This record gives sequence, structure tokens and C-alpha cells, in this order.
Amino acid sequence: MTKETQTEEKELPSTAEAPKKRGRPKKETAASETTEKIESTEKKEKTETTEEPKLSPEDKKAKLAKLLKKAKELEGAVEEDKKVDLKKKVKSEEEEKTDALVPIEDYLKASVHLGTRVITPDMRSYVYRRRADGLAVFNTALLDDKIREGAQFLAQYAPEDIIVICKREAGWKAVKKFAEMLGIRVFTKKYPSGILTNTNLENFTEASLIFICDPWLDKNALMDAVRTKTPVLSVCDTNNYTQGINKIIPGNNKSAKSLGMLFFLLTKLYIDYRKLPLTAPTVQEFIDDWDNLVPPK
Repeated sequence: MTKETQTEEKELPSTAEAPKKRGRPKKETAASETTEKIESTEKKEKTETTEEPKLSPEDKKAKLAKLLKKAKELEGAVEEDKKVDLKKKVKSEEEEKTDALVPIEDYLKASVHLGTRVITPDMRSYVYRRRADGLAVFNTALLDDKIREGAQFLAQYAPEDIIVICKREAGWKAVKKFAEMLGIRVFTKKYPSGILTNTNLENFTEASLIFICDPWLDKNALMDAVRTKTPVLSVCDTNNYTQGINKIIPGNNKSAKSLGMLFFLLTKLYIDYRKLPLTAPTVQEFIDDWDNLVPPK
């Protein structure tokens, strides 16, 4: 064997030796390093944002003084809002309406102007503002106009062609009085579904106008009216949607006082518009203890 051959054999790796570990490809290594850098940076940023800078005692006192000052300012704003006369706040114009159906104090006494904390897109245009407690306040001047328009719409129909539905207990007294005085059919507590659509029912009836007190609670009557293409008049609060309703009377439909005021005015206007030989009702017939109610300040 020549010397050259021996040298070559020495340089060849032994088959018994374990293969050397292969390193990661350069691209993978670079990507891994980049990811590690990003994660490291993110952790650093989180640490920097979560750790509050240490304040000296003087800085802490100054910061506390600012917070106390801001709290007093907010408290003063709320107190001032409470002291504001609602009579001036709820009107939309500088001067109060001179042709209102009732004095503005009566709307306030009956809480007709108070909505809910929820305002749907359908009812936003009827809202004037929000109170400090979050309750919506109706534009009383607009509300007055809409009650008049609602009464005119109602007066297009004879009493025997109208059905009134009110599932909410707060409205039962006012609705029954309204129906009794005008000779209009009324359903309280539960509306018998299908009476407008199912001709096989014994109590099947036809109507030219459906009058509901709440589109949500009285939704079965609303759906029947939509199916039969019967016009719908509805009292709508700030949290109501108005799809399927032909005429809206905006106002508080949760309160017995408010519904009492609305149905008192509608009864009075209906008698007037249709020139019925009936004596105009009094508000005391629709709202309990009316004379002792006081408008909010």
C-alpha cells in the first residue's frame, strides 16, 4: 500500500462514529431570531406600560389635589342640573308653546315627557336630551304636536271600526275609560291572537284601525295588523321600534299617569274632531289622585 493511499484512509470518517448534528437552515435561524426579538420587544413594552412610574410624595399630593378638584366640579355640575327647572329644560324653543293642549306643568306632573335609558334610532328624533340619571327626555313641544296629529288620525275612523289593545296593566284604567266613553272595542291583559286573521275563529273580527299602547308588549296585535294590512296607531316610548306602525304618538308608555294623560287628551280631541254629542271628560277620570300630584322641580 502506498503512502498516498494510507493518508486517504486516515482522512475518511469511521462508519462507527455517530453522525454530526445538522444545523438549522440559515433562513429558519434568521426567522427564529427575528421572532425572538419581536417577542422580547413586546414583553419589554408591556412591562413599560404596566409599570407605573414612581411618584414622589409631592407629586402624589399634587395628583390627588387635581382629582379632588375634578370630582368637586363634576359634583357641582350634577347639583346644578338637578336645580334646573324642568319646565325650561324640556321645551325646544326659547318661548313655551301658547297653543299647547294642556299646560306644560300637566305633562310634567303626568311624567309623559320621561322616556327610558334606551333610545332606538326610530325614536331619536323625538328626544330632547338626557337627564343626569340617564333617562331620556322627550321634546315636549313636539310631543304635544304629535298627540294632536294622533287624535286627528284616530278621528278618521268610526268607534265601531277601532280596536284598542293594551297588555300593560298600568294602562288598563285609562284604556277602559277611553273605550267606555267612545264605544270602542278594547282588549286588555291578553290579546286573542288570530282574531283578525283566522276566519274560522268564533271571535273573528274585522277592524279598520288597530290602536296599541306598546309595540313590544302588543306585538301579536301588531303582527296581525301587518298581515291584514290594517293601519296601526301606537304610543311609542324611547326604547320602541316603529316598524309596521302608521302613526306614532311619542310618550312614556310605562306609567299609569302618563297613559292616563294621553288617553284623556285623545278622548277629548276625538269627541271634538268627530263632533260627538258627548260631555268632554276630566283628567281626574283618567288619573288617580291627580289634584295632589306635583310637577318635578
